[in-house]
Amino acid sequence: MKTYRIHLIRHGFTKDNLEGVYCGITDTPLCQEGKEQLIKMNEECTYPGAQFVFSSPLKRCLETAEIIYPALKPVVIEGLTEYNFGEFEGKTAEELQKKQPNFEPWLKGEPGVRPPFGESNEDFVKRVCSTFSKIVDGVIKTGTEDLVIVTHGGVISTILSNFGLPEASVSDWLTPPGCGYTLRVSHFLWMQGQKIEVIKEIPEIMGEDASGNYYDGWDYYPDDDDFDVSEYLYD
Repeated sequence: MKTYRIHLIRHGFTKDNLEGVYCGITDTPLCQEGKEQLIKMNEECTYPGAQFVFSSPLKRCLETAEIIYPALKPVVIEGLTEYNFGEFEGKTAEELQKKQPNFEPWLKGEPGVRPPFGESNEDFVKRVCSTFSKIVDGVIKTGTEDLVIVTHGGVISTILSNFGLPEASVSDWLTPPGCGYTLRVSHFLWMQGQKIEVIKEIPEIMGEDASGNYYDGWDYYPDDDDFDVSEYLYD
């Protein structure tokens, strides 16, 4: 049975990432450190090939796509934009704990709670899942074998916590900048239960057997020790 691959890649580092502030719809570009890190990873590791690249409309994703896939013009998908943090944008968790009474309830995921002038958790999940479902349906319909999606950490963890196998929570799918996962889409599995297999990490170390690169870079299976992409992130 024919299968298809979708590669989810988080954008590189931004100044806001390094400062630890909430950055959702704020159109922050990659910082110089982020660009250099992506260039280094692209030289020393292997990112998957692709027929097409889809991207969030925000600069940090478009710049990431340009560095990793310079020969492909990204198709901008509005639904791949990061969470709208409203008045939480540009602030640290410490600042919000002191000044925003609804920050703790929102952080705990209480239903209906949203940042002032921002997006509720329910609305975000609905938007991201609807967008991803349409992308998967399009991949199957057109027979696209390899599609890259350059997007945000919150979008990736939401996609994987709702559609991914093995099943895991949002916090289990936290993704470092410049990294991601390859998904295998089976028409049967998708039609039966809207599920996709998460089969390996992105990027891969050049020459390494891809079949061994399952999750352990983020201690998903902490007893394994064959590949840890974090070695390329913070040196």
